[in-house]
Amino acid sequence: MTPKPKIKDLLDESACAHNKTRKTACNAPTPGATTGGCAFEGAQITLFPYADAAHLVHGPMTCLGASWETRATKTGWEGRDLTQVGFTTGISTKDVVFGGEQKLLDAIGYIVERYAPEAVFVYATCVTALIGDDIDAVCRHAEGKHGVPVVPVHAPGFVGSKNLGSRLGGEAALAGLIGTAEPEETTPFDINLIGEYNVTGDMWQYSHLLEELGIRVLSTLSGDGRIARIRTAHRARLNVIVCAKSLVSLTRKMEERYGIPSVSLSFYGKRDTSAGLLAIAEALGDAELVARTRRLVAREEAKLEEKLKPYREVFRGKKAVLNTGGNKSWSIASALQDLGIEVVATAVKKATEADREKAREHLGEKGVLMMNPGAEQAKIIDETGAHLLLAGGRSLYTAIKKGIAFADVNQEKKKSYGGYGGLLNLAEDLKNALENPVFTNVARRAPWEK
Repeated sequence: MTPKPKIKDLLDESACAHNKTRKTACNAPTPGATTGGCAFEGAQITLFPYADAAHLVHGPMTCLGASWETRATKTGWEGRDLTQVGFTTGISTKDVVFGGEQKLLDAIGYIVERYAPEAVFVYATCVTALIGDDIDAVCRHAEGKHGVPVVPVHAPGFVGSKNLGSRLGGEAALAGLIGTAEPEETTPFDINLIGEYNVTGDMWQYSHLLEELGIRVLSTLSGDGRIARIRTAHRARLNVIVCAKSLVSLTRKMEERYGIPSVSLSFYGKRDTSAGLLAIAEALGDAELVARTRRLVAREEAKLEEKLKPYREVFRGKKAVLNTGGNKSWSIASALQDLGIEVVATAVKKATEADREKAREHLGEKGVLMMNPGAEQAKIIDETGAHLLLAGGRSLYTAIKKGIAFADVNQEKKKSYGGYGGLLNLAEDLKNALENPVFTNVARRAPWEK
């Protein structure tokens, strides 16, 4: 079994843009600072969409409760959806004293016998990592005993941020699954989607277009993913990193090990969706495929523009503040600009160096890149006269206080904003928010109040 990943190596990722010009660490952990998600949560987010795998948290019950169902990931799995079942060893004080390895082995056996998963992911947590439980040895023993992949995930919360945890989840998939099976057949246009978690069905907004072009998604990491398919991911012709630089280490190692090149792109907004489809076609290196893609893009853009006409006047002159994380700091900004909305500020606190550079490109020199959005967003709304705040649910109070429209664009959102169809969904939601009188009235004092 591959040894556990070294945190130092993951923080010093050679494929990251900032290491091409200067040597700096990727999101180095700050002791005690796990607000916004710890490494354990990031690892679960990366792997949890595998609905045919069991996700066993080796730790206290509270670790399971803090992480389970934190992201609305959709799956088309027709069997038992194991993402709906929370598994934990429920480590107690007694286990801390005497060790929890036997308890872990028994839990794996229980899960395999009663749920028949295609694989079992075993997540280390702060407690079990600190007491020294050897989950590698337990997983090896259980895999030999039960005949299904049992994959250790070394991402206890104290090692760092959610972003780092996503990398550790990718490392676990690479070490325990990728390259362990062969596909029944291959095509010249096989791709892997890396970092696409199918939040609210984003992947389904563009996967049918890939299918129409003759591009086959061999596997995903991990939206709507299947264990049998990620095991064959080493036979793809191209890795497509979908808005998730947290998995750049995985794609770099797959290129070194299997010779698979990669492209990084976004499927938010009209421009980025079109550019992404063309980037995939061009990377696959087939002239006819590129020509087909150009025709498809022209057709889809024309259809979208016709449907967006009623919204253009509503958005004329409107300004927005965007408070979200990672790649969305620029990808959703691009989508807003496609609708004719000016983005005056975006949050980059949880973004990588590359994401911040893209955010600056999209917003221009006058746009504000917020490093402390919780403290900055209210002031910027006042200074710019913004009409819209797009953020997570915790920022709703700011919109109410300032009397401007609000839209939830984080993982709690109910609709997909990916692809051409998703931009239309976003336009409808923003139109409804701008025209909803509740945002201007809810903060007003009652007539009888002074």
